[in-house]
Amino acid sequence: MKKENPLQIIGTINANHALLAEQAGFNAIYLSGGGVAAGSLGVPDLGITTLEDVLIDINRITNVTSLPLLVDVDTGFGPSVFNIARTVKSLIKAGAAALHIEDQVGAKRCGHRPGKEIVSKDEMVDRLKSAVDARTDEHFVIGARTDAFANEGLEKTLERAIAYKDAGADFIFAEAIVDLSYYQKFVDATRIPVLANITEFGMIPLYTVEQLRKAGVELILYPLSAFRAANKAAENVYQHIRKDGTQKNVLSTMQTREELYKSIGYHDYEQKLDTLFKKNKDE
Repeated sequence: MKKENPLQIIGTINANHALLAEQAGFNAIYLSGGGVAAGSLGVPDLGITTLEDVLIDINRITNVTSLPLLVDVDTGFGPSVFNIARTVKSLIKAGAAALHIEDQVGAKRCGHRPGKEIVSKDEMVDRLKSAVDARTDEHFVIGARTDAFANEGLEKTLERAIAYKDAGADFIFAEAIVDLSYYQKFVDATRIPVLANITEFGMIPLYTVEQLRKAGVELILYPLSAFRAANKAAENVYQHIRKDGTQKNVLSTMQTREELYKSIGYHDYEQKLDTLFKKNKDE
């Protein structure tokens, strides 16, 4: 955040996308809970995934990049505050740099869907206190996501944000806030960084970096942009190969073999093998 303000945090569904994001110049990346559910498990984002499911993807991503990784831990993989503490310790051990935990009930829903249910302010405060107390790395960042706006309106959600800051949250993730001017109200109320979730096909307009900067936002999240694009491209390729009997008509939409090799450092690995085998032969 000191390097870039507002900080753009781009969603990376897997290790390969993390490399592509780093090569594109991003300074921070994100693992979406909805992305883990849909991308890794093929299920809806309805509280079905487990801590272990998320840790698998975290480990794969942090093994290939040193970019700070923000992780969506839904409601903390409770129900107990001890489960939340385990989540925090496990994420730190896996190399994540930050998390956000939300105030929905355990059977959570996508933040841009109707029918969301939220826990009491006090229960969310307990979640946050448990997370902060479990932190073993002082640099690990803990964010508080609130989905209360749809149920309780602006003033009650601001009250929650203040309580969450007082419980130790390092930033506020105010989900599905429909008015750009409201972000500044969260900044003024809490005096800590505020995150705007600029997800496609949801309830929020696709504001620009400059618009969000003027609104006081310091963190901008794009959780599933590349994932959506990759899925659409895959769907198109599958349909053409099935219909046309060849992939010739969709080659232009594909990453080339050389582009893939460049992104994953294939030739460096190959040269390392050649060096090792040559050394063994010489000996």
